[in-house]
Amino acid sequence: MKIKKVIRRACMVSLFVTAFLVTITSISNISFADVRMWVDYEPVHTEKTFTQLKHRQSSLQKKDLNYLEPKKMYISSDEIEGPKTLEEAANLDKYPTSQVVATGYTAGVESTGKSPDHPEYGITFSGVQVKRDLYSTIAADLNVYPIGTILFIPGYGYGVVADKGSAITGNKIDLYFHTVEDVYSQWGKKQLDVHLIELGDGTLTEEELEELNETDALQVFRQQITES
Repeated sequence: MKIKKVIRRACMVSLFVTAFLVTITSISNISFADVRMWVDYEPVHTEKTFTQLKHRQSSLQKKDLNYLEPKKMYISSDEIEGPKTLEEAANLDKYPTSQVVATGYTAGVESTGKSPDHPEYGITFSGVQVKRDLYSTIAADLNVYPIGTILFIPGYGYGVVADKGSAITGNKIDLYFHTVEDVYSQWGKKQLDVHLIELGDGTLTEEELEELNETDALQVFRQQITES
């Protein structure tokens, strides 16, 4: 009898549950499959998904911070260590010095007696054209400084002996400038120590002079010279 009562109660409970589910599904339009998914749902997956989502959100936040606040880069003379003038870059301490009297000259009539329509206007004794650049053409006593000699003249820059002059003897040198105004405003006449960078062999070509002026390490200073 007890067994029959248990079976009867189980059947009634089963029928009640079935009737309840049928009522719920008909009212809420939820299927038995949806109910089954709810029953089989494991909360641990929700926790795992939430953790993954939280981690992903945190990663995105870090990426956003890196994007919004990138490392700042500055290019200025205040942050880059290095020489700021041609004289600082020349490392002159290792070169011998000698005292000279330096004057300025131009390619014009006032210095050479040649006008711009002269076929040899601006042509130096060495055959190269006068030039004011990183390495400028200068005149000297060729018995002291042969053609091709490179001097560093403080306040002027590198000078390459390319010319001579009747008044340029002994410890005198003449520095090329574009105009007479430049000679007076930028130089005049000075007595100073010059540095002997290289003693010339008596020759100088346009190609050699051009190669000197294209020295990569000195290009940053080129504007200082050509616009002075």
